[in-house]
Amino acid sequence: MIYLHDGHIREIGIDWRKLTGIVEEVVRLEDKGDCVRPLKPYLRFREPANRIIAMPAYVGGDIGASGIKWIASFPHNRLIGLPRAHNTIVLNDPDTGEPTAFFRSGLLNGLRTAAVSGAMMRAYLAARPTGKLRIGIIGWGPIGRTHLDMCAALWGDRLERVTLYDLQPVDPDTVPEAVRAKTRIADDWRPAYRGSDIVATCTVAAERYIDETPPEGALLLNVSLRDYMPDSVAGVRAIVVDDWTEVCRENTDVERLHLLYGLRRSDVLTLADIVCRDELSAFGRDEPVFFNPMGLATFDIAVAAHYGREASRLGKGMRLEAGV
Repeated sequence: MIYLHDGHIREIGIDWRKLTGIVEEVVRLEDKGDCVRPLKPYLRFREPANRIIAMPAYVGGDIGASGIKWIASFPHNRLIGLPRAHNTIVLNDPDTGEPTAFFRSGLLNGLRTAAVSGAMMRAYLAARPTGKLRIGIIGWGPIGRTHLDMCAALWGDRLERVTLYDLQPVDPDTVPEAVRAKTRIADDWRPAYRGSDIVATCTVAAERYIDETPPEGALLLNVSLRDYMPDSVAGVRAIVVDDWTEVCRENTDVERLHLLYGLRRSDVLTLADIVCRDELSAFGRDEPVFFNPMGLATFDIAVAAHYGREASRLGKGMRLEAGV
């Protein structure tokens, strides 16, 4: 089998058009029933804030991949100088079950997350063609940074302004050079929220803090899932999820809307409704779009399979031999 880490992923390269295309293909395959994805369990012990999540999946079609993602999220790790999340993925040959690749890569998790947002952005911009874009990113950790990398790669020529905010000081040198001149760093979340066409919340906030209704027509990429006070988004009609059963639990903003305002599965659109059936076009351009992606194992396995194949083709990674 092949062992791959962040350095290997960078050596292979990051092609955002390819990655968002993989996400869109998985959405179509799932919509046709050519994927298997059990509800992911959460392992908790000792400290309730910590969790380790198991995410098995099979993806059919030309992707043809199976495996499991095993990701640990320990929010207090930052206090001891460790990453919050530790991401591992094992791929198995879907015909024989033989393990073919092992990844230890936080970067891979960020790439999948931003690629899903990129697929949602492409569908949003197709339904609502526009010129210049104003992007707001709240939370400048690894996920926030990969989101701006993705936006700069796919829509850099259309970016009019980028507004960043984080509780910690944002180093301007961490902003991609291609969009650095267009980027401003705010001292509060509100400028990034109020003045943007697309807002990505990429935080690990312990408490919800967004208490304002969304800007007209804005796309809210609710990546961190727990940033919005329920009444701030209770009036939004265009709510999109990757999977209702996955996202309506674990104290997400969708679950709060379900419990407090009676939001139901039939009230929301799925990513498949958007990508496969263009159902976003049923809403007026002034209606905000609230996207809540819990994170689906099929996306992780498909993206990992892409890098596993590229590693084999390019001779990257470390070969591990099975013991006898």
